[in-house]
Amino acid sequence: MKQLKIKQIAVIFIVTILYFCNTQAQDEKRKLITQELLVVSENISQLMSKYQYNPNELNTDAYLSLEKKIKDLAKTSHTKQEFVKEFNQFWKEGPFSHVALSLSKNTANEMAEYLDMMRMGDQSVSLEWIEKTAILTVNTMMGVDTKERVFEAYREISKKETKSLIIDLRNNKGGTFAGIPLVGHILTESIDAGIFVSRKWWENNTKEPKLEDVQDLTPWQGWSLRLFWKDIQEVPLTRIQFTPMRPHFNGAVYVLISKESASATEFTVDALANEEKVTIIGEPTAGEMLSQKMFDLPYGFQLSLPIAEYYSTRIGRIEGKGVKPDILIDQSVAMDLAILLINGVKQEDALEEAKRKVDKMND
Repeated sequence: MKQLKIKQIAVIFIVTILYFCNTQAQDEKRKLITQELLVVSENISQLMSKYQYNPNELNTDAYLSLEKKIKDLAKTSHTKQEFVKEFNQFWKEGPFSHVALSLSKNTANEMAEYLDMMRMGDQSVSLEWIEKTAILTVNTMMGVDTKERVFEAYREISKKETKSLIIDLRNNKGGTFAGIPLVGHILTESIDAGIFVSRKWWENNTKEPKLEDVQDLTPWQGWSLRLFWKDIQEVPLTRIQFTPMRPHFNGAVYVLISKESASATEFTVDALANEEKVTIIGEPTAGEMLSQKMFDLPYGFQLSLPIAEYYSTRIGRIEGKGVKPDILIDQSVAMDLAILLINGVKQEDALEEAKRKVDKMND
């Protein structure tokens, strides 16, 4: 009996020691994570201070408050994954868009090269027909193949007797340069659509840039996102011009948008709005029109932050405002409204019918 008690005491002692050692190890691991996250949060602030497009925006109460939250988050997060999740949640309501944190095994340069070569697959673009109306749905501006599919779609449209075109961008959150052919095949003449503005402009200017500020600049051309990021950081202003492409579509165009239409989609919609034959239908776009670039951080983290903002020659700054439609309607019935207009229904009657459908869906 005595021997049994000794064994029980020994077991309890061993369990206690193991528990203590495990707790101590967890505490040490937690301290290490906290130290690393504090280093990362400080690096984030430094990158923002060095590369964000407008230094004045980093002196606002909104940004300074969020910066403090991130540093506090570094002290309370238990894991890297938790820190990433909460950081991105905070920035959903941040003072400007296009800020994101991730964990990546690839460097920022490797990711940029990957984005230049990536292919999105069949889901990126689709082309359908309703009699003599073509419906071109573009779900992303990312991908080499997305651009190729847009070119091919316009070739298909030109082969048929197409009277009208619906371009559906309601689920397009942006990306890279697929908007260039999307606009080019609609244009009758070249347009100066807008200006990308880097911190080099705001370091020496207080006024918003205007078209006359870029009239002597050569418009930026190319398909490489990596080179675009490099080029726009080296100069105060970058001129964005769209030029006509063949085959040219000369019929009526209806562009469908929603609050999900963001980033590169927004400056595409804004450029299309310069054409009289284009009617934009739906909801105001997201108002997230900045150009972001990825930067490496310690301990496997990667930060995307905005290095340039965009000013439309038509409506000014798009970030925080979005692009407004010509006809404001719930995005869910934007397609129905476009088809009614194509079929010759008067706009007032078409709107009434579309609104009745929305009311019915909400009942």
